[in-house]
Amino acid sequence: MDNSYAISFVLEAHVPFVREHRKDDNLSQMGEEGRFFEYVSETLLPLLSVLDRLESDHVPFCLGLAVSPILMFLLNDEHLQNKYLYYTDKQIEFGKQEIERTAGYAEINKLAQMHYNSLLDRRIAYTERYNKNILKAFDFYRRRGKVEILASSATNAFFPFIAHNAETLQAQMEIPASGYRRHFGNSPQGFWLPALGWTSAIEPYLRDYNFTYTIVDSHGLLYGKPLPEKGSFFPVKTPNGTFVLARDFYAVREIEKIADDELYMDSSRDVGYELPPEIVSPFLNSEGERHKTGYRYWARVYNANGAGTDTVYNPQAASDRIIEHTRSFLENTIARLEEASKHMEEAPISLYANNAGCFGSLWHEGPQFIESLFRMAAGYRDLKFVTPSSYIFNQKLNSLQIVAPEFSSWGENGYAETWLDTSNDWIYRHLMRSMERMTELAERFPDDTGLKERALNQAAREILLAQSSDWPYLLQRQESTEFARNNAENALRNFTTIYEALGSNYISTEWLTTLERRHNIFPNINYRVFRRKK
Repeated sequence: MDNSYAISFVLEAHVPFVREHRKDDNLSQMGEEGRFFEYVSETLLPLLSVLDRLESDHVPFCLGLAVSPILMFLLNDEHLQNKYLYYTDKQIEFGKQEIERTAGYAEINKLAQMHYNSLLDRRIAYTERYNKNILKAFDFYRRRGKVEILASSATNAFFPFIAHNAETLQAQMEIPASGYRRHFGNSPQGFWLPALGWTSAIEPYLRDYNFTYTIVDSHGLLYGKPLPEKGSFFPVKTPNGTFVLARDFYAVREIEKIADDELYMDSSRDVGYELPPEIVSPFLNSEGERHKTGYRYWARVYNANGAGTDTVYNPQAASDRIIEHTRSFLENTIARLEEASKHMEEAPISLYANNAGCFGSLWHEGPQFIESLFRMAAGYRDLKFVTPSSYIFNQKLNSLQIVAPEFSSWGENGYAETWLDTSNDWIYRHLMRSMERMTELAERFPDDTGLKERALNQAAREILLAQSSDWPYLLQRQESTEFARNNAENALRNFTTIYEALGSNYISTEWLTTLERRHNIFPNINYRVFRRKK
C-alpha cells in the first residue's frame, strides 16, 4: 500500500517582546521575561529533545516551525541568555529545598525529584549540547529536511488591521524575510500569518516577497470564493499565485480536548503560588509578586465548582494515556482523510497548526505526545508526515483551483473580536495615525545619517512594536494587563516623541541612547523600509 494520506504539523514559536534594558538591570530581577524563560524550558528545549531522540532512533519525522523575529532576537540576546541560566540555576537550587521539604510525602517527593532532574538535563542541553544557540539546533534539522522553518511578521502584527497601509505591511514582511536569510542562509518558502489573520489585501505582498504559501483557518478557505471543491483537505491557489493550505478544524479541537484530560499535569498550579512567601522567596520580585518555580504536583482534576483538587499527578498514568490519545488521534485523522479521499483523486492532507506553547508551556505532556505521534505513525504504511512545501510541490500545481480565501483568523469566533473590543480599542486610533506619520518621516528624510538616522531607525522599531497583536490580545484576555498596556502606550509615546523631535530639529542624544538600549530589537533595521514604493 502506498502512502496515500498526509499529515502536517506546523507550530508557531513566538512570545511577546519582553526584553527591556534598565540602568539597574541585573540577573536577579524577575519580570515578564519569565514567560520567555518558561517558553525556552518548557516548550523549545523539550521539543528539541524529542527531535534528538527521534533522530537517534532513526524514527522518520518532519514538522513545520514558524519562528517569530521577536523570538529569534530574544534567543540570541546575550543578556537574556545569562539571565535564563540564572533563572534555571535558581530553580535547581529551589528543587533541592523542595526534595528536602517533601521527604515525608513519597508521591510528591518523586515529582519534586522528577522536576529537579528535568531542569538539570535542560541546563546541560542548553549550555553543552546546543551551546546556548537554540536556533542553530533547529537549523540542523532544517538542513536535513526534517524541520521546515517558516517566516512570520516582524512583530506578530494582526494583518487585517494594518493591511490598509501598504508601507507598514511591506515593513512587517521585508524585515523578517531579510532576517531569515541572515539566520538560515536562504529564503523561506512559507509565511506564517499571526493568529492566521487573513485578508485579501495582503495577497499581493506575499507574492512580492516571494513567499510560496501560507496557512489560513479552515473557515477562511471554506468560505472562499469560489467555494473550494476539495474542502480544507487540499491546497488552493490565490489569484496572484500564492498557495494556501487550511488547518484541520477537527484535529485542532481534538488535541484541545486531549490536553484537558484529568490525568495530565495541571500546569497552572505551581507551588510558587501556593507555598508561604518565606519558602518561595527566590521567586518573589521587589513588589512581592509571585512567579513560577517550575514545580507542579497536581493533576487536572477539578471539583463541581471548577476548583482544582489535590489529586497528585501520576507520570506513569499520564504516559499510558498519551499512548491511548495518540492512537485515537491517528485513527480519527485517518478516518477523515479516508472519507475525503472518496471525493478527490489526489492524496488529502490534514494540517494541524497552532502555537508551539500548547506543547509544553500549556500542556506538560505535549512534547511527549508529539514524540509518540511520530513513533506510532511509523507503523502506518498508508500515512506519512510531510512539511507543507513538500506536500504542495508533489501536486500538479497547474491544476490547483484558484480561490480567494475569506477574511478570517483563529481568534474568538473566527474573526477579529479578540483584538478589537472595549478592552483594547483605544490603541488603534493612535496606532493608525502613527503609521501614517512613519511613512511621512521616511519620505521627508530619505538620506539622513548620524543622529537623525538613529532616531528614524528607532522610530521604525517603536512603530513596529506598537503594532504587536500581543498587547490587545493580553488586554482582551485580562492577562498581564499592566504589562500589555504599558508596552503599547510606551511604544506609541516613544514614536510620537521622536516624530516631534525631528519636527523641531532637536533630539536628546541621552534619551535616544537609553531608548535604543531598552528597545534594541532589529539592530540592522533601515527606516527606509517604510518609504512608498515607486
